Amino acid sequence: MIAKHLVTSKKILVALVILLSTVFSTSVLADVVPSSEASVLKNRFRIDHMVDSLTLLVQRQYGSSPVVIVLPDGSKWYASRHPKEVQWVDGMSGDIVTIHKPMPGPWQLIGRVVEGSKIQKFSKLGIKVEALPQPLFQGERLKVTAQLLGDEQRLRMPGLDYLVEWTARFISERLPSDENFAAATLVVGSYKDYGEGLDERPNDGIFTGKINLNQPWGHYTFQVKVRNNVFSRERQFKFMLSPIPIEIDVLEPEDPLDGRWKLYVKVDEAVVQLSETHLDFELVGPAGLQLPISLSGLESSQSEIILPEVSDFGSYRIKGMAATTTLGGREIVLALPERFFNLIEPPKPPPTAEEMAARAAKKAAIDETKAKDDAIFWIITINVTILVLGSLGLLIWRKRRNLKEALAATQKRLDEEKEKEKDLGPTLDEIDLTMPEDLPEEGKG
Repeated sequence: MIAKHLVTSKKILVALVILLSTVFSTSVLADVVPSSEASVLKNRFRIDHMVDSLTLLVQRQYGSSPVVIVLPDGSKWYASRHPKEVQWVDGMSGDIVTIHKPMPGPWQLIGRVVEGSKIQKFSKLGIKVEALPQPLFQGERLKVTAQLLGDEQRLRMPGLDYLVEWTARFISERLPSDENFAAATLVVGSYKDYGEGLDERPNDGIFTGKINLNQPWGHYTFQVKVRNNVFSRERQFKFMLSPIPIEIDVLEPEDPLDGRWKLYVKVDEAVVQLSETHLDFELVGPAGLQLPISLSGLESSQSEIILPEVSDFGSYRIKGMAATTTLGGREIVLALPERFFNLIEPPKPPPTAEEMAARAAKKAAIDETKAKDDAIFWIITINVTILVLGSLGLLIWRKRRNLKEALAATQKRLDEEKEKEKDLGPTLDEIDLTMPEDLPEEGKG
């Protein structure tokens, strides 16, 4: 049952900024404000007393701070400070706020809300995920989409791609007959709404999946999950990943140097239409070699393609893709597995007896020259060493001899000085100064 908001005057009470779509958790909807009235409301809206819970989706100017929510009683909530029952996710371009049992009355948002944007209020969040087509093949380029729903309506807002995180997984059914029997849960991609790759337009609310199908074939459960700190939603589908219907291999010629390499192609006619199968390859080799190879209009399920002639020794790589149509009429593009081959330089023939004799003579001459050089080197080194050591010894001997002569001369001079002192009489030290002098007798003179 949907309850209508009561009006007490002739004018309709305005309830939301730009677009304010309210769905109550049980059955009640609030009024929607046209976008033309947003500037008058100044980001004000009213919550009815019968609203049990709601989620606000607010678009801000890129890089601005999160909005401030003003409650009817004048209290304020911030992205960094709010009650535990409030869940808040803020990004560079918007806010997602979930409120349980909100206070009835007029609310207000303070912040740099983008002019002309849509501020949405809803109570039921869900996702819509496109199921995988069947049959689905390994290596297939696949475009699948998903949408975030608010009250069963697609949500779209610039920057919403940065506020939610999508994850796609393959969960193996572990059937013994499948190649993926031992495979664990595989994270195979995500969904983006940024207008790149297979996504057609940015910020249109249609998230495009980039799924890696280079996985073991077999039965899986496809799990898609979208989450942030406010909510988490998940969808699952069962599907079969089939083996790639086109096989390629490299055929080596009998004589790799003179023969031509070939590419063997096998197409499963029970799965795809042979007449609508087109192959495009590129041969990559040494020295920057890049040669295109195309094949269309196949007449047989098994074909051999003669590769361009190669002459440079080294490693070669063949990468390619196939555009074909399944028997059910679905047009698909497949990334074919890469193949490699090597052109190896043949070993040189063994030398003849004359060449070996010449090499031995040359080696002997080199060894003889080296021996002579080594002998001359050591002779010069020894002679120089002897000369240096002899010079040092002679110098030391001369210095020691001069030192001895100087010491002997000094000692001789000292001895001569002592002899002279003895001849001069007693020295001052030998005179007894304690003896009194002989005084002259009185009356003598």
